[in-house]
Amino acid sequence: MLPRRQEYGMKRSGGARSGSVINFRSAMKLSSGRRSSAVLPSLLTFLVIVASGGLLLMIEKGMLNGMETPSPRSNGRRLDFHRGQAGGRSPDAADLESQILQEIRNRTIKTMCSHKNMPHSVWSLSLLQRKTLLQHVLVNDEHRFLYCYVPKVACSNWKRVLKVLSGALENVDVNIKMDHRSDLVFLSSLKPEEIRYRLKHYFKFMFVREPMERLLSAYRNKFGEIESYQKKYGVEIIKRYRKGRTKDAAITGDDVTFAEFVRYLLDEDVERMNEHWMPIYNLCQPCAVSYDFIGSYEHLESDAEFVLQHVGAPPHVHFPERQTWYKPVTTETIHYYLCSLPQKLLRELLPKYILDFSLFTYPLPNTTAAHCRH
Repeated sequence: MLPRRQEYGMKRSGGARSGSVINFRSAMKLSSGRRSSAVLPSLLTFLVIVASGGLLLMIEKGMLNGMETPSPRSNGRRLDFHRGQAGGRSPDAADLESQILQEIRNRTIKTMCSHKNMPHSVWSLSLLQRKTLLQHVLVNDEHRFLYCYVPKVACSNWKRVLKVLSGALENVDVNIKMDHRSDLVFLSSLKPEEIRYRLKHYFKFMFVREPMERLLSAYRNKFGEIESYQKKYGVEIIKRYRKGRTKDAAITGDDVTFAEFVRYLLDEDVERMNEHWMPIYNLCQPCAVSYDFIGSYEHLESDAEFVLQHVGAPPHVHFPERQTWYKPVTTETIHYYLCSLPQKLLRELLPKYILDFSLFTYPLPNTTAAHCRH
């Protein structure tokens, strides 16, 4: 039997419902009057739509198409992002623009997470939600920080950094296959009182990525290159969603189409998805954890530089460069896959990741007929 569909990436869980559909109109009442005339009109429009409840209604209207993507950064406490002498940069217009964009995103998260139906601490999450979160938060006690890793958002390189900081690796450029479990401390391995202390006193950060770009990266990597995923997921997906192949014993799972993958996602419970395509919201619970910094994949180098400086990493520890075999998901790639997808499937898929779009201020993809023709 297929798992029950779960709408909007949320699920009911006891009293504090991190799993219920957000009432965006109520959230709007909390945020009215806070907008600044100094903000770019396109970004203001995005914030208003997110807070007012129009986000889902805009999927078919195209009103969010073409808006610039703000740089996701800190949540909660204001941080000084000027690198100054330490980073080899002095404050400039780009830094000022980044701070304006941070403020927009921070207000969005604050408004939406302040709603009574959202979780306000790790302990208000359901057992499954808390287990997922704690298994994705890595701990470094020496430099007093917590990092919530998100697969397909440079998490392998961040794990290399953590291993260098702990002394398990000599440097981040060592040519070895990454072991994603050994020599790493997960928050889930600690006692409740130890978890509470670190959540309260440590610097907490995570990195996000445009939701459809991350999804495509997972699809191309896992079903195009990783045999274990082809056998575990690919074979089952083809048997479920490809006509006439239900009992075909010769299926290898290495030719799953993107449309078949999307149909599979639509039938999946977001809280039980594989971590590579589980929404970022469900992995890191940004309403239950007050992250001090939310970096973006789009500004990976500069945001990683800031984090390393902020936690006091030694000067010789740097964020790794992308591997030579890395295949970026380009704008053209996203355009090709999303425009080739039946629009009914896309309209059903977007609500699964709506919190990633809205909380981290990413515009919805433009798949209008006019756009797709080009």
